[in-house]
Amino acid sequence: MTDLPPLNALRAFDASGRHLTFRAAAEELGVTQGAVAQHVRALEAHLGLPLFTRLPKGLALTPAGRGYHGRIATAFADLRAATGALHPKAGVVVVSVPPTFAAKWLIPNLPSFSEANPEIELRVLATQAVSSFHGDGIDLAVRQGPPPMGAALEVVRLFGGEVVAVCAPQLFGKAPLPMNSGALARLPRLHDAHDLWPTFLRHIGASEDTGRGTRFSQTSLAIDAASAGQGAALVSRFLVAREIAAGLLVEVSAEAMPGPHDFHLVARRRNDRSHAAKAVFQWFRSMAEPST
Repeated sequence: MTDLPPLNALRAFDASGRHLTFRAAAEELGVTQGAVAQHVRALEAHLGLPLFTRLPKGLALTPAGRGYHGRIATAFADLRAATGALHPKAGVVVVSVPPTFAAKWLIPNLPSFSEANPEIELRVLATQAVSSFHGDGIDLAVRQGPPPMGAALEVVRLFGGEVVAVCAPQLFGKAPLPMNSGALARLPRLHDAHDLWPTFLRHIGASEDTGRGTRFSQTSLAIDAASAGQGAALVSRFLVAREIAAGLLVEVSAEAMPGPHDFHLVARRRNDRSHAAKAVFQWFRSMAEPST
């Protein structure tokens, strides 16, 4: 620690490197221009090399200064984030959800949330990765999979994963619905990362080696492609309820398949959960489908 430069010198360097003038840096820091210049000179003396080239109308970072500034700016950003996490902004709730859940369920339902909770700022982190309550600063998470276990977690089942086959009305033309297994197997297939078509075709007694398909990394893309008439997709029924109600998609099989996993809302079981986080948790709970 004794080798670290003085903190005030680093702050002066960080501000000067962003503004490229001592005057603007001084205004940001609330000190005199001379004080900033003195701090930067002291830092350069401490490091034994120049960080700026002094120009008639400002500053230019030297190659060494440019690399050093990038790392110093990152360090200050991390310090601000760490400090802010100790006192999170009232009314802000961060929720981590799978991308398809965000696109096909959460976003369409956000107006009802905002109407009921106008004072809460909901920040949505759409990711397939398993986010950390501590490391990623999230308050709530929605995850598809086995219900998370542990006394430290509060878990609510939101939706079942029952899988249905859907396509756009124009794709099947005048074919009667529901399609028989042979007709369904001949439709172009839209695959996602779950790759459920082989299992579904076995479930309905159809051959697995007929038909063609396109593969997508996310279920939401397969749903959009199905709505555009490009093929049939296998999705959890609740994710396409709006498209079915609007006539953009139609269930083409008489059979649904039990999904491999349900969707769950997860939060840390803690006494100091903010009022806003409690409100968001209760809103999700209120939107959950009845348990069967």
